[in-house]
Amino acid sequence: MPKRTSEEARMLQELLDTAADMSAYGVMSKTDMARIRALCEVPPAYTPERVVAIRTTIVKASQAVFATMLNVSVSTVQKWESPAANKHPSGTSAKLLQMVEAKGVEALLV
Repeated sequence: MPKRTSEEARMLQELLDTAADMSAYGVMSKTDMARIRALCEVPPAYTPERVVAIRTTIVKASQAVFATMLNVSVSTVQKWESPAANKHPSGTSAKLLQMVEAKGVEALLV
């Protein structure tokens, strides 16, 4: 699982605290609060099998199309899907995969 620095963790906690205060005062909706919580959540680790499953069962796309949707190279997707490469999605790519798992491919198309 990706690690956050203490500075990143502190800033995200401050963001969540501020959002919670705004929600408590009725300035922020429960839906917006849920979105902020989801955005601040650390994405899970993605194994090669999990990446393949997302691509083939949820997105139902070739490696080339999947790479384009995630704004990465085909080579990157191939490495993620190869256990021998020992490469895993991180950062924005991991967050996008997390969204696709939760909301389906439509999460990338809005």
